[in-house]
Amino acid sequence: MSYKYHIYYPKAYQAQPQKEWPLLLFLHGAGERGDDLETVKRQGLPKYLQGKDDFPFVVAYPQCPHQSYWQVPLLNEWLGEVLQKVRADRNRIYLTGISMGGYGTWNWAAANPELFAAILPICGGGEHTQALHLAHMPIWAFHGEQDDIVPVEETQRMATAVKEAGGHVKLTIYPDLRHDSWTETYNNPAIYDWFLQHRKEPQEP
Repeated sequence: MSYKYHIYYPKAYQAQPQKEWPLLLFLHGAGERGDDLETVKRQGLPKYLQGKDDFPFVVAYPQCPHQSYWQVPLLNEWLGEVLQKVRADRNRIYLTGISMGGYGTWNWAAANPELFAAILPICGGGEHTQALHLAHMPIWAFHGEQDDIVPVEETQRMATAVKEAGGHVKLTIYPDLRHDSWTETYNNPAIYDWFLQHRKEPQEP
């Protein structure tokens, strides 16, 4: 099985055939599972991108099938497909996700920290025992304090675990928001500037 997916290309992509682009990956939440990619556009980053043609990233997002959860081996396979199609800067691959996709963001980055230059999980959580793998990862995590679907403690515990492992997490808790902490986050231009400040150090051959 491979994930169905969509790739957003900024207008300038075709006009600059030599340029390698930063690649931003988005993982949706449980409500957008299925086999219709239009569903994924209802929330989060894909919704934010509608009508925009000057976004400074190529954006790719898969769709998780009904009644399943994000699986790291399948995500790695999917990313391999995407990288065959996109002129991506391999040192500037970024990951973000909401709710179930927030969990997917924490877990995928912990399993394969070498892939990503920075991650931005929203209203998710992860395996605290994996925090050591994230100690060198730039992370900005978001959650609504009034979240009644995924408790804010899920993000706070991951942030604490990463810090205890020697890492650093930038943490934004919205005091008045419930589960939808993603609309405000993706509408904030500062997060895209933050992503672009980070790139992976080239690996030694």
